[in-house]
Amino acid sequence: MTTRHAVVSCARTWLGTPYHPCAMLKGKGVDCLTLLAAVYVEAGVFKEIPVHPYAKDWHLHRSQELYLQGVLKYAREIEGPPLPGDIAVWKFGRCFSHGAIVIAWPRVIHAYSGRRCMEENAERAQWLKFIGEGKYAGKLRPVKFFTCF
Repeated sequence: MTTRHAVVSCARTWLGTPYHPCAMLKGKGVDCLTLLAAVYVEAGVFKEIPVHPYAKDWHLHRSQELYLQGVLKYAREIEGPPLPGDIAVWKFGRCFSHGAIVIAWPRVIHAYSGRRCMEENAERAQWLKFIGEGKYAGKLRPVKFFTCF
């Protein structure tokens, strides 16, 4: 089994896990950050990825790219399109703050507030569209791609 395939297979075992901020227990609770850490360790890509406590709404009050800084400790940014096992990170609030594991772009697995860990098409997801009026209304949020391979 290739490492990319292992990442995708491991990510699928988290499907249905309820969303819970800062949790990392398969079947019980996970968020988008802890999902990434758990899957990449479980798939054998990294020995460990420490996740420190954080406020669930940190991205609404800070402009510092904390999520991206964390991702960049383990991965490098790529242009895309991403390959299976790569990472997609979207801008929410004031900074890039929501991540997902790419299955076959645009299919991703992620944990999102108010939902269970799920697989979906990121180019059709309503939660990724800007709400309201103005020049961004209905457009997809900015996304960056990263790879550990």
